[in-house]
Amino acid sequence: MIVFVERDIAIDMGTDTTLLYVDGKGIRLREPTVVTVNQQDGSLLRIGEEARKMLGRTPANVAAVHPIVHGVISDYDMATLMLRELIRRVTSFSLFKPRVLMCVPGSITGVEERAIIDACVEAGARKVYLVESAVATAVGAGLDVNRPDGHMVLDIGSGTTECAVVSAGGVVESASIKTAGKAFDEAIIRYIRRKHSLLIGEQTAEALKKSIGCVKPRPEIAYEEVKGRCLITGLSRSVNISSDEMVEALEECSSTILETAHMVLERTPPELVADISENGAVLSGGGSLIYGMDRLFTERTGIVANVVDDALSCTAYGAGRMLAKLDNMNEGMINLARRRQMKN
Repeated sequence: MIVFVERDIAIDMGTDTTLLYVDGKGIRLREPTVVTVNQQDGSLLRIGEEARKMLGRTPANVAAVHPIVHGVISDYDMATLMLRELIRRVTSFSLFKPRVLMCVPGSITGVEERAIIDACVEAGARKVYLVESAVATAVGAGLDVNRPDGHMVLDIGSGTTECAVVSAGGVVESASIKTAGKAFDEAIIRYIRRKHSLLIGEQTAEALKKSIGCVKPRPEIAYEEVKGRCLITGLSRSVNISSDEMVEALEECSSTILETAHMVLERTPPELVADISENGAVLSGGGSLIYGMDRLFTERTGIVANVVDDALSCTAYGAGRMLAKLDNMNEGMINLARRRQMKN
């Protein structure tokens, strides 16, 4: 069947997961942002979930690559190949290629913008539009971003944490740091290595974070058994980790994130700070699901924080809703960092 005009697509390509939202159909794809490539000839072998299952289990001639690091493209060729395959999966044969709306971090540079646009065009997009992740998250959370009313958004993703104040359809103040979900995993690995002389892998650390991870003590202490390699004997060993230990392991990362939110508030105009105090803050991303994150935010900033209903998909849903406004958006580069510097 030949389709004359392809449906618009919104893409939230994160460090850990990539989501594709097709206009009128909702989220059609949710795949890990991982590809496996043959190092001998550079050919693409697997993408998404199939590639993720090969992490840590690949032979010498096969490498698992994360094409997105800290929210921006780190491997252009692999990112292009992955985008091309994902777009192919959600489109049919048509005379016109789809328009693509990409979510990007607020700290993105002009060079990084150009890389994302070129990769999308090469992957099969007719036109490429960029939107800041914080704006898309606010829309996905059901906030009216077009009103001159301040809202704070804290998006704790896998590679980056975005903290932004949104008002009148744009970002007033924002900060992006590399302390996010992956940093939590690394902190857990370091803690167990130091405290129990046990070396565990990233996937084990992530599973531990999801099961008993917390930044505030739980009412009842939870325990989880983890297996790894003993650093003393070199043999397999297992230990029981408590949720209270998780609080200690994640304390430094959570404090860094909250310090960033405090810094953004300090730079925000007083009128908008008053709005935020009344409206509260919105937390999204996988990191916001860690037990106690919302309460810790409220305790440290004095602002009531609420985790959105679907924290993992909120940005993609927001970008999907913004597809209806593509005709009113500027195509191509938006030079967010440069525009903010000029404003200041």
